[in-house]
Order: sequence, then structure tokens, then C-alpha cells
Amino acid sequence: MRPETRPAAAKAHPPQQRPAPSCPTAQQQAAAAASAPQASSGTRLNKYLADAQCCSRREADAWIERGWVRINGQVAHMGQRVQPGDQVDVALAARRHQAQQLSIALHKPVGYVSGQAEDGYLPALSLITDANHWEHDPQRRQRAPRSLKGFAPAGRLDIDSTGLLILTQDGRLARHIIGEHSTVDKEYLVRVRCIGPDGQGIDSNVQAHVPEAALQRLRHGLELDGVALQPAQVEWQNPEQLRFVLREGRKRQIRRMCEQVGLQVSALKRVRIGRLALGQLPPGQWRYLEQDELF
Repeated sequence: MRPETRPAAAKAHPPQQRPAPSCPTAQQQAAAAASAPQASSGTRLNKYLADAQCCSRREADAWIERGWVRINGQVAHMGQRVQPGDQVDVALAARRHQAQQLSIALHKPVGYVSGQAEDGYLPALSLITDANHWEHDPQRRQRAPRSLKGFAPAGRLDIDSTGLLILTQDGRLARHIIGEHSTVDKEYLVRVRCIGPDGQGIDSNVQAHVPEAALQRLRHGLELDGVALQPAQVEWQNPEQLRFVLREGRKRQIRRMCEQVGLQVSALKRVRIGRLALGQLPPGQWRYLEQDELF
């Protein structure tokens, strides 16, 4: 299987823009095809491009609609399949468009939803304004995006949680952070309480009332919705606060994990995604991700 020919190097990008790596070379894709042959019916074009890490499926659909993708020299159409031996080419215009996509780090406060507005609550995107642009952002002179179209959260935080939220137009970045095969870990600080033998809530020195066996179960051995959870790093940060490091992100996962061992979460904050730390970014404020910031 041969993907697109590597395009000529694009011009330098502004620091806040994250250039997109090109698709694998023909030799690399051919080797992958040899080790994992596709079905005779072929692979849907958007999946082919996403699997080759050229873009996300959503981006692939947009490229196809704009006529930026060709198969064997012919403009591709939606739903088309790639057969073994096909030559897939992506126009340089797609690369330039991809390189202009923005990514933002936001310190989401409690009370905002990560995605679309729901139940009367405002979406986190509503905070991306000039007034909330962090004064210490190296790209402070760059104003807030004129349009927030295409921005999506790469890893959600529920409405009661706070901390680092990545909002990006780059579907490949989102896939890298939260995709099915992602190895990017996420770190959380979680304040907990428990119920004592007398039925009263315990908020201080919780660690003294939680057996080590409960922590061992949090680290490995729990399941949600009938599916076993991946191993996690869990340790006490202080007598009232746990530190979690996860490589998956099931809905309200940490809260539900804690419930299974008799703990209640009173506060949850995400402080790191991969190598990107929340740092000194204040609640409710945002900054652009820079070109050299990796996950």
C-alpha cells in the first residue's frame, strides 16, 4: 500500500501553530501492509488516512470534500475505498491548512462543561476570549481566535472537575492524546473523604482510615461497566489527597473508581497531560500551545 508522496517542506510556521508530520513513506506503508494485509474490499479512505496518521477521520472527510485527496490520480469521493496497490496523494493545500490549526491549554474551572453546552451550563470554549488570555503567554500578542469552529476537547473534564484541558483544531493531536491506542498519561490530584464506622464523614487524615488493600484495588483490579480498567498509579499526595496517573479516560472514571473502595471525591484537578503541565496557568485563563510543546 502506498500513501502520498512526501510534499516539499512548508514555510516556517508561527510559534503557536503546530506543524503536521507527513504521512509515512511508501516503503513504510508497504511494509505495514505486508505485515497486516487489508481485506479484499479495501479500507475506507478516511480510515486509511487516519491509520496512516496523516489526519483525523473528520479532517480526512473535509479533505475529500474539498478535492484535496486523489487515488491513482483521480479526485477521491466520500466513502471511497483504498485497494491494495492504490496510490493515495494529498494536496499540499491540505498540509498548509493543517499547519494553521491551533491548540489551546485552558485551566477549566468548576461549573463549565468540556464540550457542547448542556443543561444550561456554559462550554469551556466560552472562556477563550481576549479578556481571559493569560498575561504570561509567550504568544500574548496573538489575539484570541476569530472563530472557535473546529475546536474540540482532547480529553474531557466533568463539570465538577477543574484543571488542564486541551482544546484543539488538530484531530491528529486529539487522537494522539485520547485515541484508542494512546500511551499519553494524565495526572490528577484528588481530594477524598470516607465514612467512618459511626457513619460520620471523615475529611481530615483520611489516609489513616483507608486500608492499603483499597489502594491496591485502585491501582489494578477494578472494572467499570463490565470492562477491566488498565493499571493506574495511585498514591497519597498528603493525608487527604490522592495522586492518580491514568492512561485511559472513561466517563467519571476516578470518581467511580473511588466509590468502589468506599471513598468520595470532594475535589478533582488534572495537573498534567503527557509532558504538558498545568503550571501557573490561573483558573479560567488560557494560552496557546507552542510548536515545541510535546505530549
